[in-house]
Amino acid sequence: MEESTSLKENKMGVMSVNRLLISMSVPMMISMLVQAMYNIVDSMFVAQLNENALTAVSLAFPVQNLMIAVGSGTGVGLNALVSRSLGEKNTEYANRAANNGIYLSLFSFLAFALLTGCFGGAFFSVQTSDPEILKYGTAYIRICGMMSFGLFFQFVTERLLQSTGKTIYTMFTQSLGAVINIILDPIMIFGLFGFPRLEVAGAALATVTGQIIASLLGFWFNKHKNTELTIAPRKYRLSASVVKNIYSVGIPSIIMMSISSIMTFGMNKILMAFTSTATAVFGVYFKLQSFVFMPIFGMNNGMVPIVAYNYGARKPDRIMKTIRLAITYAVCIMLLGLAAFQILPGLLLRIFNASDTMLEIGTPALRIISVHFLLAGFSIVCSSSFQALGHGVLSLIVSVLRQLFVLLPSAYILSRLGGLTAIWWSFPIAEVVSALVCALFLRYLYKNEISPMQFTGTR
Repeated sequence: MEESTSLKENKMGVMSVNRLLISMSVPMMISMLVQAMYNIVDSMFVAQLNENALTAVSLAFPVQNLMIAVGSGTGVGLNALVSRSLGEKNTEYANRAANNGIYLSLFSFLAFALLTGCFGGAFFSVQTSDPEILKYGTAYIRICGMMSFGLFFQFVTERLLQSTGKTIYTMFTQSLGAVINIILDPIMIFGLFGFPRLEVAGAALATVTGQIIASLLGFWFNKHKNTELTIAPRKYRLSASVVKNIYSVGIPSIIMMSISSIMTFGMNKILMAFTSTATAVFGVYFKLQSFVFMPIFGMNNGMVPIVAYNYGARKPDRIMKTIRLAITYAVCIMLLGLAAFQILPGLLLRIFNASDTMLEIGTPALRIISVHFLLAGFSIVCSSSFQALGHGVLSLIVSVLRQLFVLLPSAYILSRLGGLTAIWWSFPIAEVVSALVCALFLRYLYKNEISPMQFTGTR
């Protein structure tokens, strides 16, 4: 009887933890690497226009990051709730949550379409008075926002696949969207094969086209391959209680990621006081570091449903083993990233057609900022673990402390004391604080919630 029950249980509750984490994470890591590659290719083509075009895309990052924050945060809350409900064998509630997530993606799209359509130009005008940057940036952000349906729908459909352990399909959706973007970038930016030359607007159009196609494929996978969930929005109406449970984890995650937009906006203002090239360097850094961080985010996307499922199933040993393995893998990835940034900063910058001035500013910047990679892997895994355990507010505290109370003030003070190069040291300083707080929070959760399960649940 016990063997029969195990066979019927989702693999997240019975498969070897290391094998499970690898099988669920590797597809996500591959797709995230493809995502990072298309982010780099996107900026690489834009940089061929001129440095102002690259600066415009860099200045647009806070708004793009805000959209990603809302989509990803909603997805995190949805993923955790669906996985936990399945772990508790409450399939009906998992279905209600899944379909409510589809409604939320629609509402998010409508909000950002309105905001970027009405205020996209104003956002750039408070950052720069350069007419070319204003023209490029306004066109870019309006297209990204007013056609963002694919972005939000893609987040929801992929997180539903992740919540049931079907991460292989998310590799297909993300890879397809990225490949389409990469193919369309040069065609739309430079006007190849008879297509009109759209320049920076072409980069935005290529991005949203890839997102829309990927989201449609994600919906198809959920309807036809994700048999543990029933996708039927007409059957499962919008529920205030379900939405509340999604956002109890999702809102802290949204705020946490939105804080990154505030930090980036603040850093851009500090750097623009020196030179617009410094802002371009900062934008390039974010593109490059995504190639290091994206695999870890992919692993986290595989880890979160495992932790959430076993939290619902009350299996503390599997929870802690998953977290420990994820931290180990994350630190190894970060060490590789640190080596690349320390040894090859000039080569990395030349990918973006860097001028002599950009190389002079960017080479020390990449070497200094990358020092924080040593601790960042640990902090990222811990924050995702807090969300999976239903304590998104702890992740929020870490993010607020790191970016608003340490990083930005440190950057401002260092800009006054040591000039432009000194600013970059604010990243390692902030990461030390973040890692210490994460360690304290993880210890607290282990003592008060995970360890007591050994006496009240199955192992």
